[in-house]
Amino acid sequence: MISNWMKTSLLAASAMAATLAPSLPARASEGNGQEKTEIMTPEILWSMGRIGGTSASSISPDRKEILYTVTYTDWKTEESHTRIYISSTPPGADDARLLGEGSQPVWIKDGTKVAFLSGEGGQRQIWEMNPDGSGRRKLSAYMGNIDGFAFSPDGKKVLFTALVQSEPTTEDLYPDLPKASGRIANDLMYLHWDEWVDKVPHPFWAPFDGETVGAATDLLKGELYESPMKPFGGIEQLAWVPTSEAIVYTCRKKRGIDYTLSTNSDIYIYDLSSGLSRNLTLGNGGYDQNPVFNPADSTQMAWLSMARDGYESDLNRLCVLNIYTRAPYFLSHDFASNVENMCWSRDGKTIYFTGVWHGTKHLYALDMKTEKVRAITSGHYDYSLVGLGPDGSLIASRHSLSAADELYNVEIKTGEARPITSVNRAIFDRLKLGRVEERWLTTTDGKQMLVWVVFPPEFDPQKKYPAVLYCEGGPQSPVTQFWSYRWNIQTLAAAGYIYVLPNRRGMPGFGPEWNEAISGDYGGQCMRDYLTAIDSIAAEPYVDAEHLGCVGASFGGFSVYWLAGHHEKRFKAFIAHDGLFNLEQQYVETDEKWFPNWDLGGPYWEAEKNETIRNSYAQSPHRFVEAWDTPILCIHGVRDYRVLASQGMSAFSAARLRGLPAQLLLYPDENHWVLRPQNSILWYRTFNKWLDRWLKQENPQ
Repeated sequence: MISNWMKTSLLAASAMAATLAPSLPARASEGNGQEKTEIMTPEILWSMGRIGGTSASSISPDRKEILYTVTYTDWKTEESHTRIYISSTPPGADDARLLGEGSQPVWIKDGTKVAFLSGEGGQRQIWEMNPDGSGRRKLSAYMGNIDGFAFSPDGKKVLFTALVQSEPTTEDLYPDLPKASGRIANDLMYLHWDEWVDKVPHPFWAPFDGETVGAATDLLKGELYESPMKPFGGIEQLAWVPTSEAIVYTCRKKRGIDYTLSTNSDIYIYDLSSGLSRNLTLGNGGYDQNPVFNPADSTQMAWLSMARDGYESDLNRLCVLNIYTRAPYFLSHDFASNVENMCWSRDGKTIYFTGVWHGTKHLYALDMKTEKVRAITSGHYDYSLVGLGPDGSLIASRHSLSAADELYNVEIKTGEARPITSVNRAIFDRLKLGRVEERWLTTTDGKQMLVWVVFPPEFDPQKKYPAVLYCEGGPQSPVTQFWSYRWNIQTLAAAGYIYVLPNRRGMPGFGPEWNEAISGDYGGQCMRDYLTAIDSIAAEPYVDAEHLGCVGASFGGFSVYWLAGHHEKRFKAFIAHDGLFNLEQQYVETDEKWFPNWDLGGPYWEAEKNETIRNSYAQSPHRFVEAWDTPILCIHGVRDYRVLASQGMSAFSAARLRGLPAQLLLYPDENHWVLRPQNSILWYRTFNKWLDRWLKQENPQ
């Protein structure tokens, strides 16, 4: 284990880097060449700068510079600061410059100014500054916080998003009861993700004379729908038509019970002169979102589309249509997985995008004429596309299981990726990280499954190590080369464990059949896949097969609870975070009802009508508590409205009533994720302490 003085040394260096960040470049090259003497800890993880704030508009018009943000957090005070930087896009310049605090920086006025969001003065507004950080001044005076924005191509207008009241508050209804804390609900979706829904985001447009943003017009005036869509949608769900005469926006024009049963969003075009909208994607059943226009043909719009209503994990396809003739066509049929972010080439003949395949996310090129897809990058990385770089290149962010996000210049022809930023170099230059190994295993039904194996630092094959099975959530999200600050596998492996990460049934990146096999079969082949993975790794001579653990969150938490009743004494410790324990309870509690309708077949009270429903609820983990025989830690956030805290609390109570050693870590102020710094560090410490107790001690108490 790492010595205290080593911890103190690196923490002090990291804290100093964060403190000095306002006056230092985003790179930290002074760490180069130092001996790797430290191992990852949660405190070190929280000392890292986090890159963000990039979009196609953050790349300068001449493609020579890029704007981005780095967020620094002091975990001791829980204070965070987001700072805007600028770097040259040609690789090798390593010339990051600080511009000041703010978020979402973009170029305006032909690259002579930088627009950004700032909360200076109390409310979040649109500001501008010179590209050297001087001349900061406020452009907008909207009565409320602006959440995202985009200037029109002609520079004379601005589109922005902000919250509007959608439901009356208790004080609105009864002004004489200002201290009443009760909330009144009349329909479903009164809770969503982590909030009571009494406000929804709306898009606004306003004129801009070059000096100030004028009076705003609500594109959805009188319509209390969301645009962009909560909880994760942003300005990428809206776009200016290249003529600057219209705006396209994503919206699911549903409320209450209709909203909670449907994923059918559409893309609408709003004409500024008439104030009228028309539906561009009418007739498609699932999600339609994230429009992007062809720079060579202002009539062509690409967007991401799912075909089936109610199936949020359907194949995410790249589609194109003419906004005037409404003749849509599906382009990415040559790519048997999900398309994510995208951009057009300058000549409009190619669309570049990112997609997941075989446990990695890479850059691809789709030829508009042949409709063929070519992989640009490869390797054990995950890419996220930002936009076009200097001639023949793309700008993208990249991370892996062993590296945090940095920005890269990627050659389109060769796939060569060269770094633009090096925000956390000083830290990584001193960290010992565990080796990541790719394995393909044969499942019980004769298929090939990709499994990532992450070893502890200074792994010695002559020794034996406890191993931990990692169960992914989603359920239909892939185990890629992800870098997470909530579940950082290098941080977990650094505690002395081998982590086993299977891409079990129900994950994209292995074809639609593999991805869809989990629907209606939560307790079936996906669980056999998990056991295949851990049994294979446990057979290695360096694994202590008598000390195996199993951990996971969300559907991964369901997996933990289910395996606790079926593992046949393989595991010595379980940890479930925000897991589904009682599926009948989950159906009526969760916010988005389309999810259990698709994955479980429908509500449990219709079990007599449908064999899928009967089988789904028969596999609910709470039905197998009598077989629980292993210590379990249950973690849950009280503000989690996707999987309510009652699930984790019920599982904990069941374990204790069975007489099992159990522990409950409950967060009154966290949602489905753990986001606050000290809560996160408490999570890691509690997590590792529980595993150490049952997997490392000879006689645990």
